[in-house]
Amino acid sequence: MRNHFVGHPFRLALATAKLLCVSHLTFTHLIQVSATEGPSMLPSFALMGEWALIDKTARRGRRVTVGDVISYKLPFDPSWRGIKRVIGMPGDYVSISSPGELGEDDVIQVPEGHCWIAGDNLTVSRDSRLFGPLPLALVEGKVLAVLLPWKDKRWIGNGLSPVDNP
Repeated sequence: MRNHFVGHPFRLALATAKLLCVSHLTFTHLIQVSATEGPSMLPSFALMGEWALIDKTARRGRRVTVGDVISYKLPFDPSWRGIKRVIGMPGDYVSISSPGELGEDDVIQVPEGHCWIAGDNLTVSRDSRLFGPLPLALVEGKVLAVLLPWKDKRWIGNGLSPVDNP
């Protein structure tokens, strides 16, 4: 009877250690839950109070395509994070001007190893129009869903649909 109670704390400590290891690996390499705030992604994301589920296996641009919403480190301050929509991938041609200001020299080709990002609310978004193409090394993951508030939970798609050519 005494051996049963001696082993119990050890089994509990071992189970706790396993849980902590699995949790650490999951939230370091697989998924992340992060708060979103700011007006740059209106109307896709609320001004504040929403929590997004991020697929961290898509870091460094893996499996990221045009139209996806990504989480990234800001190039001018890597301690800050942002979320924006991917507008162009390496080799794509994108407009670098603000809405309504297209000129002859306002189209560039996204360089290799970079992507072009923009907020859905272009008038207030600090994005690639400000800091240029984003290095894919700064991509932390792809936003999959909004989890909280619970009543507003939804999947985040890439927003693109096929076009039928007549």
